[in-house]
Amino acid sequence: LLEGCSACLALHGARRTRKLSDLWRDPSNEPTHSKQVNYQGVANLIDAARARGCKRIVRITGKGETPFSLPSILINGLGSMAKAWNYEGETLLRAAKEEVEYTIIRPGVMGQTDAVEPASLALADDGQDLKVSAIPHAAVADLCIDSLDAPQAARATLTAMTVPSGQGAQSWAPLLESVAPDRRAFRTDLMQAHTRAVRVGALVGGGMLALATLAFGLLAKVLLAKVVGGVRLASTVETPRLALGLLVGLFIARMV
Repeated sequence: LLEGCSACLALHGARRTRKLSDLWRDPSNEPTHSKQVNYQGVANLIDAARARGCKRIVRITGKGETPFSLPSILINGLGSMAKAWNYEGETLLRAAKEEVEYTIIRPGVMGQTDAVEPASLALADDGQDLKVSAIPHAAVADLCIDSLDAPQAARATLTAMTVPSGQGAQSWAPLLESVAPDRRAFRTDLMQAHTRAVRVGALVGGGMLALATLAFGLLAKVLLAKVVGGVRLASTVETPRLALGLLVGLFIARMV
């Protein structure tokens, strides 16, 4: 693996979703689990690069430094902690920078969209935030290739987005000229924060589901009572609804 290569484009990513069986067994050893794909896969590439003298790994990840944001909670909660393990893979690359240089690219929402509007590319180094936006796969692919010809993009974490036409650049080349290697210290304890965020989100979501089902149940009771002329309905049906919502939250939290 990587024999004769001077650079490696690591564009892979986990797509596994949580399963019911995750409740009673550890799924992290499955080949499709995000730990194996987003973390162990990067570790394997680093080892291969060391062994074969590959000088640079360009890795596509995503915004992973905000564990308590709603997108992070949803993606981690439903996608087997995909964002969290992606960030852990970034940490491996930074730790190996003396032997294998890295360029980490954090794009916006990638998709099969049309070509970007004129002068609409935006880039920030040092893992700085940009407003999340849609970006075509082709534009991200161009950035991966262009970054290999930019020595200043080595050991850099780049955020890539699109902005309204006329407010950005026409190509990545002029933007890459102004980037610099990472200067700040990136946190190394975010796995615990991601885990806490998903558990809190699951409990809050379960509570909201419970309240929503209770509210709909009460509304249905009032409407039905009016239709049937004031017949009283048993209130005990609301307790199972509350319990169901809370159990859903506890179930998701337990799977993390």
